Amino acid sequence: MVQRVIATESAEELIARLIVKHGPVMFHQSGGCCDGSAPMCYLRAEFLTGPSDVLLGEIGGSPFYISRAQYEYWKHTQLIIDVVDGHGGMFSLEGTEGLAFFTRSRLFTDEELRELHR
Repeated sequence: MVQRVIATESAEELIARLIVKHGPVMFHQSGGCCDGSAPMCYLRAEFLTGPSDVLLGEIGGSPFYISRAQYEYWKHTQLIIDVVDGHGGMFSLEGTEGLAFFTRSRLFTDEELRELHR
């Protein structure tokens, strides 16, 4: 089964630590305003999604959303959420961990795109 968003082992480990520390979390792929195009991690109960947000899937058991405009730009790619040294977005939960979530991507193959559109 093709997934639109996946996470590396390092990202999965960080998500698990954040859940233990803060409770349920969710992600929203930033549209590039204040924090570039970083995936932002929020407390699930404190971030409201709207009709212009698309649920791409889950990583670490946590929902991952992207704005419809960003989705249109990235819909031909699989998002791969990774972790790098540094500080995440100003409002993203991992900021105090000395790590930052980072989005990598790869183009879907023709076969994967067909599967996604079934």
